[in-house]
Amino acid sequence: MKPSIVVSWLDLERLERILDRLPAAQSNARDALLSELERAQMVEPWDMPPDVVTMNSRVRFRFAGSDEDVTMTLSYPKDMKDSGEQLSVLTPVGTALLGLRVGASITWQRPGGGTFEAIVLDIDYQPERAGELHR
Repeated sequence: MKPSIVVSWLDLERLERILDRLPAAQSNARDALLSELERAQMVEPWDMPPDVVTMNSRVRFRFAGSDEDVTMTLSYPKDMKDSGEQLSVLTPVGTALLGLRVGASITWQRPGGGTFEAIVLDIDYQPERAGELHR
């Protein structure tokens, strides 16, 4: 069973616009993100709990079986730069992290078989917590 997730209506609205414009070649990414959004609890952006991964959050997480922490910013595709510090919400990991709380973990299928599991360790920056809703 997947953990519950929380998403603001503002992030949902922005993500739906992106999904509406995705080419057919990205149908797997669209379907995965839609599946996550369908099970999300919606909240007002200003009521977002401070321990939830939202769009543009800088999140620290770890893959199960690894000793290494990963810190990345969950980004919209249009905001991706070749910095290695961003994670598109359309990637399997990005989709999986969206809406998770600190301490929660999620498991998902690898494209070639097997599974990945990630656990959210901390959120270094969350736009809602910082009062930055117009991003």
